[in-house]
Amino acid sequence: MTRVDFYILVGRGPTVGPVFACRLVEKAYAHGHQVYINTDSGAQLRQLDDLLWSFRGGSFLPHAIYDQAVSDKPAILLGHAMEPRECNDVLVNLAQEVPPFFSRFNRMAELVDGDDAQRAAARERFRFYKDRGYTLKTHSLQAY
Repeated sequence: MTRVDFYILVGRGPTVGPVFACRLVEKAYAHGHQVYINTDSGAQLRQLDDLLWSFRGGSFLPHAIYDQAVSDKPAILLGHAMEPRECNDVLVNLAQEVPPFFSRFNRMAELVDGDDAQRAAARERFRFYKDRGYTLKTHSLQAY
């Protein structure tokens, strides 16, 4: 069964969530995990695509935007409104909705920043997972 971790980020600002997502993905990648980042929009996908190359000096996170036609996929994939067929290790959800394909992943990370609307949507997702018996962990972290 999928383990779901909620990361509650203390701090506000437009880059708090995306920068933390990059750090979390960097850690998972360093531990040999395959990661799929599910974004809320095409704009968020493009922002993360750029940020994964530049969020920290000296960082190299090989990634690609998910496209079923690409045969040689890196360990980190980004997508919006697409289910990745080949990835089932770690899912980082940046969308406001529960991805319909989440349950085939071993682990899932839900990121929640200081925005009130995001926190309300995260509470709904938390209830969704809890009502279905998923193992939940919550981590409160100071945003960088």
